[in-house]
Parts: sequence; structure tokens; C-alpha cells
Amino acid sequence: MVNEAGASVRGQVGELVVRKPWIGMTRGFWKDSERYFQTYWSRFPDVWVHGDWAAVDEDGLWYILGRSDDTIKVAGKRLGPAEVESVLVSHPAVSEAAAVGVPDSIKGEALICFCVLKPGSRVSETLREELRTRVAEHLGKPLKPEVLKFLDDLPKTRNAKIMRRIIRASYLDQDPGDLSALENPQSVEAVRNAICGMSGRRTSRRPLTKGLLP
Repeated sequence: MVNEAGASVRGQVGELVVRKPWIGMTRGFWKDSERYFQTYWSRFPDVWVHGDWAAVDEDGLWYILGRSDDTIKVAGKRLGPAEVESVLVSHPAVSEAAAVGVPDSIKGEALICFCVLKPGSRVSETLREELRTRVAEHLGKPLKPEVLKFLDDLPKTRNAKIMRRIIRASYLDQDPGDLSALENPQSVEAVRNAICGMSGRRTSRRPLTKGLLP
């Protein structure tokens, strides 16, 4: 693992890299060698950048923490969405979670979270604040979510991958791009109708939909 300068790191989250080739390594993209180089080899000299955050614990066990292109940077602290989501889903009331960063004039980015509750769990302001506080206690006070919303469902592909890119774009009322891979495209509308950006106002295009809980 390396930091932003390409130096090896331990005891913190770093970029997963490979310094020596292995037998099953991809040799290129079909008819697009330049894109292959730019994707994996252009960041550090002679180092393959895998595109994932990773960490190593005291026992030498490695953990993959999510895509590095999903990076959230709040008040100078960089973290992967999976770090936040793992804290949220560790709560007995939460079934699924998604975390994204949105532009913020003071912090650079603000942390926005969405949670799907388990059957029998009820939405409340007490639960909302409990979850926000839980993140702050585990990851630090500056990383307390600016907004935490409850949804009936999160946008996911057919293989159950949560589409943070679409969540972030929809939340900011931007074009979410291609939705053909989504198993539940109706969930995008619920995210789009959440509070728009960090201004505290709702999108004016549509009223809240059934998919978005208070």
C-alpha cells in the first residue's frame, strides 16, 4: 500500500499497488493499449495501481476497503465509503448503507449517508442522530455525517453492487448517466428527491416520492 506520494505505508488506509508482475496479470485492453497504461500504470513509475483502498491489521491480514475513485475527503481527512458504511451497518437496525461526499465550501466535501433499515426497525430522529454520532465516535468528529437519510432501497446492479456514483449524482440533482445496469432504477428517484446539495433546500422539480422516508 502507498500514500498519495507513492511511499509505502502501514497502520493507515492506503492505495493498493503491485510492484512485481504475476502470472495472471492483464497485459492490455483490447485495441486500446493507451487506456490500459493510463488506467493502471500512469500514476507511479513502474507500479500497478489497482484502484482500491486497502489496510493491513496488526496480524498482517489485508482488507480491501472499496474503490479509491470513491474517495471522500472531509476537512483534509481521506477515507473510503466502505469505512463509513461498515460503521453504519454494524448498528442492529441498519441493513444497508451508502456514503458519498458532496462539495462543501468549508470542509471541501461533506459526508452524506443513506441507510436502509431492517424489517421491524422504525425511522426516527433519535435513530438518525444515533447513527450520525456512531460514525463520529468510530471515525472522528469531523467525519460526522452532515446529512443522513433513510431510504426503502439503494440503487444497485443485478449483482447487488451499490452504485455510489449514481447516488451522488442523483442527490446533487445531476445527470446520473447510464442506468441500464440497475436492478431497481426506481430507487434513483428517491435519492434525487432527498435534500439537494448542502443548502438545505429540496429539489423543486418534484415532490418527495414514496421511496424516501423522512
